[in-house]
Amino acid sequence: QVQLVESGGGLVQAGGSLSLSCAVSGRPFSSFHVGWFRQAPGKEREFVARISWSGGSTYYADSVKGRFTISRVYAKNTVYLQMNGLKPDDTAVYYCGAARSYTRNVDDYDYWGQGTQVTVSS
Repeated sequence: QVQLVESGGGLVQAGGSLSLSCAVSGRPFSSFHVGWFRQAPGKEREFVARISWSGGSTYYADSVKGRFTISRVYAKNTVYLQMNGLKPDDTAVYYCGAARSYTRNVDDYDYWGQGTQVTVSS
């Protein structure tokens, strides 16, 4: 079993920054690729960014490319999502997920955290 715990959400003004953390435990950190997703009220969960198990490959949704950065620190078993230039459209609950395949497909993720709320005011 794998446990993921997100933290770092909050309320920020448009143009501001937040850094989300996803702490992974229960299985070797190198066993999984990790992705960040978000879900706004009334909408489906959508892909934001992913990082390979080695950290050597990353991929972003077009909507966040150039503004968000995903990274992982093995010593802390943690994956980060640095979010800069936030917009009101970024408001959502953000989830991290762990998958055995390097994918952006939400259905391919085996484990999920509980989510953290990000609210961007205009």
